[in-house]
Amino acid sequence: MRCVNAETQPAAPPPRADTADATAGRATSRVLRELLVPAGVLTAVGGAFAYVAAVDPNEPGHYPVCPLWRFTGLYCPGCGGLRSAHAFAHGDLATALTDNALAVAGFLGCAVLWTVWVVRAVRGRPLRFALGPVQLWALGALVLVFTIVRNLPFGGWLRP
Repeated sequence: MRCVNAETQPAAPPPRADTADATAGRATSRVLRELLVPAGVLTAVGGAFAYVAAVDPNEPGHYPVCPLWRFTGLYCPGCGGLRSAHAFAHGDLATALTDNALAVAGFLGCAVLWTVWVVRAVRGRPLRFALGPVQLWALGALVLVFTIVRNLPFGGWLRP
């Protein structure tokens, strides 16, 4: 075994004065890099909402008609979603809920999820969002019940 003493070990470099600045710069760079994807998603969703806010879906000819409604006369879970988004973008929450309450819940849920994503990105933690089978079945059942009720005679208050 080789013997090592203090005289033969290389001296540690002296600490640099700008180390704290470099560390802060790397942290800022990391945060900005982590926020690129949420910012891109916000830009895309904001652009879509801006388009729907500008082009009124209540006027015929701007958007295609729902194929399920056209061929069967039944409302799908998304029917009224564009009108709901238009009203939501204009701040008319009552009309948005009347047009498609499930879409408004989706808008708000996505906003909360996006906010959690940004907060976790700033803190340097990954977004861990996993729905288990129970939650997925419950969500599917909610959409199915919403669709069935809005097509029954007593569910007229859920129709667009």
